[in-house]
Amino acid sequence: MKTITVEELAGRTGVPLIDVRERDEYAAGHVPGAVNLPLSELGDRLAELPAEAFDVICQAGGRSGRAVEALSMRGHDATNVEGGTGEWIAQGRPVVQP
Repeated sequence: MKTITVEELAGRTGVPLIDVRERDEYAAGHVPGAVNLPLSELGDRLAELPAEAFDVICQAGGRSGRAVEALSMRGHDATNVEGGTGEWIAQGRPVVQP
């Protein structure tokens, strides 16, 4: 499974970011630019995934890791963000709260 750190994520540009946390978690605060596709809905929303390579984030890296493994087996070029949104926030990085 491909992985990147939060530091690497912060330096990336032009790579879509999918947040697989539940809607309420996402609404409480997410990485700028992240698109919410909850893991619980992902199977029904595969058509919404980017055609190009993308990163996947959750709260700590567990759910996104499971998503990346499953999506990779389906042919998607997905990368897990280790440490997730929790690490992003812990580092004092900007968060969007709609």
